[in-house]
Amino acid sequence: MERHILVVLPHPDDEAFGVAGTLAKHIQNGTQVTYACLTLGEMGRNMGIPPFANRVTLPEIRKKELEASCEAIGIQDLRMLGFHDKMIEFEDQDLLDSQIDALLKELNPSLVVTFYPGYSVHPDHDATGAAVIRTVERLPKAERPPVHCVAFARNTEQEIGKPNVIIDVKDFLKPKMASIQAHKSQFQAAELVGSKELNDEEIQARFGTEHFWIYPFK
Repeated sequence: MERHILVVLPHPDDEAFGVAGTLAKHIQNGTQVTYACLTLGEMGRNMGIPPFANRVTLPEIRKKELEASCEAIGIQDLRMLGFHDKMIEFEDQDLLDSQIDALLKELNPSLVVTFYPGYSVHPDHDATGAAVIRTVERLPKAERPPVHCVAFARNTEQEIGKPNVIIDVKDFLKPKMASIQAHKSQFQAAELVGSKELNDEEIQARFGTEHFWIYPFK
C-alpha cells in the first residue's frame, strides 16, 4: 500500500479519465492523496452544452467542478497552484520547479503521478510532466519517489514500450464516472460518449483499466 501519493496535473478534468479510479482505490485502502492542479483550465474551449459559462465565469465554474470531482474520488487535499492555462511551457521554470519541490519536501510522497513528458499530446501536459521529472531527478537517488506517468500519444508504445502498471478499476467506476461527470462544462454526455449513452459493459471496457509508465530515471 502506498503511504502518500502526490498527483501533479495541469488542468481540472485531467484527473478524471486517467487516474480517478486508481486514486479512489488507493484512498479506500487508506492512502493519503494530494492533488496539485496547476491551472483552472480558464482557456478551455468548452462552455457547456448548451453554453452555461463564458470566458469571465469559466474559471470559477471549473474550480467548483474540480472540487466536486475530488469529492467524488475522495481526495481531501486539493492544491490549486494558480498558473496560467495553456502557458505552462512558458512559465518560469525555477518558479514552477520550486513549487513542486516544496510539495515533495512537505509531503515526502511514496509515489508521484503526472504526465509522461513528450507523450501526453497537450503542451501543458508535457510541460507539467517535464517539471515533475526535473524536480524529482534533482533529489538524491535514495530519496526519489517512483513516478508513474499517464501517456496517450499515438506513438507511445512504439517508442517507450507498453505500460508498466495496469490497474483494474472496475470496482471503482462509480467514483470515476462521478469525477468525469463533475466536469459538466467540458464533458457532457453528447461529447463524452457520442450520440448514445454507453451501457455498463461499454463503460467497463472503456474506463475499467488505467495504465501508467514508470519513469526510467538514469
